[in-house]
Amino acid sequence: MMLAAYDWLRAFHILAVIAWMAGLLYLPRLYVYHCAATPGGELDETLKLQEQRLLKIIMNPAMIVVWILGLALIWSNMERAGGWAVFQGWAWTAKFVLVILMTGLHMVFSARFKRFQNGTNDWSDKRYRMLNEVPFVLAIAIVLIAVVALK
Repeated sequence: MMLAAYDWLRAFHILAVIAWMAGLLYLPRLYVYHCAATPGGELDETLKLQEQRLLKIIMNPAMIVVWILGLALIWSNMERAGGWAVFQGWAWTAKFVLVILMTGLHMVFSARFKRFQNGTNDWSDKRYRMLNEVPFVLAIAIVLIAVVALK
């Protein structure tokens, strides 16, 4: 029974990661376009609404679900393997640090959302273009650790 629950937790965790990653890859792209919008104009207002919906309806809930299910998977692994011994080694620490970095990036994007909402964005489209690549690089490292190093 425990294995079936673990598989369901893992499946929904992966789905939540997909939703979160979609937002982390799309929101900075919206910011790139937003940099070119005239403050108070139609495009500015449309982008504000899109950014708000993406962040509040998709990204924030997905990130919360990722964390809850990820912690549930850790707890489940501890029960199956008999305690903290399952987490010895570099891979668990590396994955955890990378997920914290991904969460930090989410927080940066949230802070930048507030700047756009207030009309006080002070970053260039070039900076957002560079930031747009970071979630994918983090995701590559996390997936490689999860699939190859953590067996």
